[in-house]
Amino acid sequence: MSTETDLVENYKRAYGNRIGFGRRPALIFIDFVEGYFNEACELYADVDDALASALRIREVARQKGVPVIYTNVVYQAGGKDGGRFFQKALPLRNFIQGNPMGDWPKGLEVGEGELVISKQYPSAFFGTSLASTLASWGVDTLIHTGVTTSGCVRATCIDSCSHGFIPIIPREAVGDRHEAPHEANLFDMDAKYGDVVSESDVIDYLNTLEQE
Repeated sequence: MSTETDLVENYKRAYGNRIGFGRRPALIFIDFVEGYFNEACELYADVDDALASALRIREVARQKGVPVIYTNVVYQAGGKDGGRFFQKALPLRNFIQGNPMGDWPKGLEVGEGELVISKQYPSAFFGTSLASTLASWGVDTLIHTGVTTSGCVRATCIDSCSHGFIPIIPREAVGDRHEAPHEANLFDMDAKYGDVVSESDVIDYLNTLEQE
């Protein structure tokens, strides 16, 4: 059986490449909603640290005029627009329109003029205008923050790559309900789809940009 060291070395042989940052980034907050912060909800994931990291990144992004986008998940009554995803993932009932578990958590407020995209499926791109909007803004890099690493963050990362944007994932600014899927999906995204970097790497990059 291979050791963790063997695995890392094996992947480096095939997947050790880095894309690097582009020239025009946008920052996305993926599904940072109350259900993941409320211990009474089955979605609770103990991700306060991830939100705090994302907010620190947002502070610099705003200073530099980098677009900030937020996603939430919203369903019609009974989940009639949720398809197989709603049928499979029972906790999604918390996101039926009007349920407070779908609200923004304490400490997260959408700024004036910042874009909110409501979705019904894991990826922020699927069935939404996100790709067209980013293209119209001339964006080439999408900085991913949010929850969960193994779910909507990963799905958005893959679609970001597929649509031609550079996926950047600051590891401190994404979270999951358990360390195992969190780390496994960071490993896989970094190997195949985008660059997993540190919060400080993202902030250093943003500080190199001229203010728009």
